[in-house]
Amino acid sequence: MSVVENFSLERKPKRQNIDPEIDNELSSSSSSSSRSCRHWCVRHGVCAACNSMVEDHHGLTFNYISEGLQLSHDAVALTKRLLTKLSCLYEKKLHLVLDLDHTLLHTTRVPRLTEAEKYLIEEAGSKTRLDLRKVKAPNDTVECLTKLRPFVHGFLKEASEMFTMYVYTKGNRQYANFVLEMIDPKRIYFRERVITREDSPDKKTLDLVLADERGVVIVDDTRDVWTHHKSNLVEISKYKYFRTNRQHFKAYSEEKTDESESDGGLANVLKLLREVHSGFFRVEEELESQDVRLLLQKVDFKLVNKESVTL
Repeated sequence: MSVVENFSLERKPKRQNIDPEIDNELSSSSSSSSRSCRHWCVRHGVCAACNSMVEDHHGLTFNYISEGLQLSHDAVALTKRLLTKLSCLYEKKLHLVLDLDHTLLHTTRVPRLTEAEKYLIEEAGSKTRLDLRKVKAPNDTVECLTKLRPFVHGFLKEASEMFTMYVYTKGNRQYANFVLEMIDPKRIYFRERVITREDSPDKKTLDLVLADERGVVIVDDTRDVWTHHKSNLVEISKYKYFRTNRQHFKAYSEEKTDESESDGGLANVLKLLREVHSGFFRVEEELESQDVRLLLQKVDFKLVNKESVTL
């Protein structure tokens, strides 16, 4: 059974067939004959449909979903289309891809703390500072401090009602898992949808996100890493809690203050996301032709603080 069939069984619609063309593709993809099989889904070199060994599989690797999983380009395209259609029709959800560092949090190494910041070492992980935690990788001798951006929990809760969410970070999986213990310990929001440096060592790409690009919004503080998907991007203001290099003014940490919860980066991005979601689902009969990239060009920019968001 192919991965797209698995998805369709897990989220079976009740009101109508999804699409005759998709049904035909699903049927043709599940051939049990190794000669006619298109090897849509391969796990550790074995085709999931015909059980034959596949030495040279042309497609994409999705280790973040399941170790050793490879999908053909046809399978990826169909899965993206199917999941987007199901999500739009039966959940009224789009897809949201979120960066971690400087978007949802800020991490710094303890030796980089200034004298005015060293009080944070004692506060990290205390009952009064649930937004601040100390971390040390097993193979690293240097400890780090991670500070969550104000309003991150409220943002994730509200955004999850409108979007299926991914994490996409240039950090490694170990670091991502640590951060998720702070922001989503029960994996309510992200589940297995966490793409890291191991999955995508170079530029960031929506190729690894199982949703049509027309239904995906990206929130990231760095524009340049999204070489081919800038029209999907909402560039959020960079969150800097700790003092950074070349910073000539006191940091939030030194001032013992922080970004506003009600008018900071995440609060303003959430306003924009509400607008995009509302515009996309305004007319149900037009869902097939809607595109977040066009809506992002038209969104009411007056709703957000221009210093917090760039389109």
